[in-house]
Amino acid sequence: MVEHALPGDALADPGGGRALTRGQAAARLVAAGLVSLAAVLLFAVHVRPLAYVPLVLGVVLGLLVDRPLGRHLLLVAVGMATVSAISLEADLSDAGILRFGVALSLAVALPWALSRYWLRDDVVRFPWRARRPWTRVHWAYLVGVLGAGYLVLPWYFLSSGVWRNWPELEGGQEIARLFVGVAAVGTWDELFFVCTVYALLRRHFPPWQANLLQMVVFVSFLWELGYRSWGPLLTIPFALVQGFTFQRTASLTYVLTVHLLFDAVVFAVLVHGHHPELFDVFVTAPASW
Repeated sequence: MVEHALPGDALADPGGGRALTRGQAAARLVAAGLVSLAAVLLFAVHVRPLAYVPLVLGVVLGLLVDRPLGRHLLLVAVGMATVSAISLEADLSDAGILRFGVALSLAVALPWALSRYWLRDDVVRFPWRARRPWTRVHWAYLVGVLGAGYLVLPWYFLSSGVWRNWPELEGGQEIARLFVGVAAVGTWDELFFVCTVYALLRRHFPPWQANLLQMVVFVSFLWELGYRSWGPLLTIPFALVQGFTFQRTASLTYVLTVHLLFDAVVFAVLVHGHHPELFDVFVTAPASW
């Protein structure tokens, strides 16, 4: 893939261009780590309100050791706290869809608005238009993602039983709702975890550190959403690759296309799990589940 600058990197300077002592550098990383750790407690372990303690401590420590970092950690914390206001268990009812729509929309909109109108920066951006046409490498990667999803996801969902974490699909209307829900949440994942969390952390840390930190938040969210059992063996590399791909392409359109292709297979597998006669095309599906 051709590498471009991440949106906002013209202004980005991890460490603020200042010479940091080891203690200062460590404190900055601890502050961001506390915020990421809070995601594990909020979404994976689900210990609230205790989970808000490291979230607040991370923001406070960030403000004390490096005010710009602390402010950006506050934006991440606002988004995480907004998401934590609802249960992330899949719910295809009208109330469930409305609850998801409002909470997830605010989790993206609030950090964006605070970044734009309070901090007066443009770190949180959504670069829909690619700067250059996709190359053969880009297209080949998309095909590879689709192939990998086709082979791995049926075995994961059906052999582990995690497909039962999604509601029963009793008719065409609920299948259609599931399709819209999977696509909507997949789109939100990239808007929040990559364009918001990763972009804010990338302003202060090297790409690999920012990517690891956003991965912890991403995977914790997916765990509560339903990707359990040995799901982290899939979601951890997926989150890291998505952050890496965004860093290389600076294109939300591309990483979103990757994600939605993957989610198209997720949708088909979930439908097949509830109705084995539908989408009966997976060669790696267990003989019985």
